Amino acid sequence: MEQMTGTSILDAPQAQKLLDDASVDRADVLGCKQRLGWFLQRYLPLFYRQEQRENARLVISGRLSGLERKTSEPIARAAGVQRKPVQFFVGSGKWDDEAVMDQLRVQVAEELADPNAALVIDGSTFAKKGKDSCGVGRQWSGRLGKVDNCQTGVFLVYAGARGHAMVDRRLYLPQDWAGDSVRRDKCHVPAKVVFTEKWRLALEMIKQHGAQLPHQWICGDDEFGKVTELRRELRQNHHRYVLDVPSRTLVRDLEARRPPRRHKNKRRRSVPLCRADVWAARQPPQRWQRLTIRAGEQGPLEVEAIERRVQTMDPKHRLGPQERLVVIRELKTRHTDYCLSDAGPEISLLEVVQGHAQRHRMEESLQEGKQEVGLGQYECRSWVGWHHHMTLCLVALLFLTLERRELGGKNPGLDGFTNTPDFHRLAASAAANATADSRAN
Repeated sequence: MEQMTGTSILDAPQAQKLLDDASVDRADVLGCKQRLGWFLQRYLPLFYRQEQRENARLVISGRLSGLERKTSEPIARAAGVQRKPVQFFVGSGKWDDEAVMDQLRVQVAEELADPNAALVIDGSTFAKKGKDSCGVGRQWSGRLGKVDNCQTGVFLVYAGARGHAMVDRRLYLPQDWAGDSVRRDKCHVPAKVVFTEKWRLALEMIKQHGAQLPHQWICGDDEFGKVTELRRELRQNHHRYVLDVPSRTLVRDLEARRPPRRHKNKRRRSVPLCRADVWAARQPPQRWQRLTIRAGEQGPLEVEAIERRVQTMDPKHRLGPQERLVVIRELKTRHTDYCLSDAGPEISLLEVVQGHAQRHRMEESLQEGKQEVGLGQYECRSWVGWHHHMTLCLVALLFLTLERRELGGKNPGLDGFTNTPDFHRLAASAAANATADSRAN
């Protein structure tokens, strides 16, 4: 296609830059293949037998390939091997997924450690048909925007200046499942697993891995932030948090002037509670601060923010300790987040807002996982199968993160990373070669 001047649009300097950035040569492919082999060397010894190691290599490579659907059958077909051994390996193989996850966290600590990082908690649903998959039931799905038949997983992401990675996953077992011995036995749910609220699953992961992964913040959406018990537990364990809460959260402004006495002999009345969004709407424009979170592709990412010392009320109508209410408003979209933090006065509003910005790394991780390594594409129904599948996906996703950083340093696009289609061309070639090599050996 040519412009009206008769010159090709590909002759434009910006187009040439994009073409240069998109180029993938033989050296890139060979380097990716070699790095995938190196990457897997720390994980393969955790699988007990040679056939397990071959299947682990095959499945992880398949997750990184350009296959449209990345369940066991297409992966096996693409590799030219039998389907059933691969399905058994993922669904019920006798290998320790927790040992693999331990090694993943060791590597994340080595590669991505950042003292100002955040541990981000969130849940994600996976739509399922039928009633046999472990933990499946009618649950709210934010992605679908309705209650539907699905499973729910709780995830932990490590997010810092050097990158972000999923570092743990737990399948949520609803109360009706936890008390149903027949369904538990059918899906091989361990006896030690009992009904546990999602926020407690998240708290368990933070307690188990927080010391291993240097961080400054705990972040999460309002499903977790609204739980007063979670915030109390984090304070007691000396975790600094900035957690989203619903806009309807009732707060008492501790810096507002108290109403006058009704009678001289009566005590002064307390400042009444009001909704966080109502409080924010009452604030004059000059009290909002414009803050730059970080540089962006199209200029600095800027927000407006305001804060106040407040108390909130728990479900038993008891006032809690002093916290910081932080309201953050994006300048372009006008989207507003309401947050509570236990950060002390020595922590600036800018630092709190920058900490909160790490929460979006969870959304990015889930999106990358579902779009690029098939996080939501699985057919296993058991407790073991779900955790096996998620473990293999998280390993593949970590390689993708590290490889993007490796390639991005050499050949950055406009966003600083190699474009996803180019990476999949690279990874698919490396995966195919790695699978061929394993069959040849």
